[in-house]
This record gives sequence, structure tokens and C-alpha cells, in this order.
Amino acid sequence: MSHMERDVDLARRAKVIEWLKTEVVDHVAHLLKGIWEGSHAKMVDALASLVSSGYILGRRLGITYRSLDDAILEKMKKHRIDGHQLEDWYGDISALEEHLRKR
Repeated sequence: MSHMERDVDLARRAKVIEWLKTEVVDHVAHLLKGIWEGSHAKMVDALASLVSSGYILGRRLGITYRSLDDAILEKMKKHRIDGHQLEDWYGDISALEEHLRKR
């Protein structure tokens, strides 16, 4: 690969990362709108888009899907051990941890 081709590839990768960042913000906006409207379908769609964009952005940044899953599991474990309020009140942390382990 020539120097010019590498520069073009680097610029393209940077542009994709910037685009993915705007997608994440757009998905958050759609989620907030879905919550405001009380639309279950819009909330699910926005959350699915947000999660998938997060995974893809991570991949573009050199983070494997597996390492992201592992980091989420480790974070949930820490929250559970530390007595996170969502765990104490609703059991959300251990529920997510269990869901991820069963996949």
C-alpha cells in the first residue's frame, strides 16, 4: 500500500468514527423522543440502534466485541459488589449480568 493510499485509508477511518459518533448522539435523541411520546416501539428501536452503534464504534476503535462484553460484565460485577442502587432496588445489575453470561 502506497503512502497516499494509507493516508486515504486513515482519513476514511477517521471520517467513519466521526460519523458513528454522530449516530450515537442521534440515537440518544430518538430514545428521548420515544420516552417523551411513551412509544415502546420507538424506545426499543432507539436502544437497539444505540447499543449496536456502540459496539460498531468500539470495533472501529480497535475494541473487539468480546472484550466489550467482558468489560460490561466486569462493570456489572463491580456495581453488584459495590451495592449499586439499581441492584438494591430492582436487581437490574445482576439481571443484566445473568443475561450476558447466558448468551
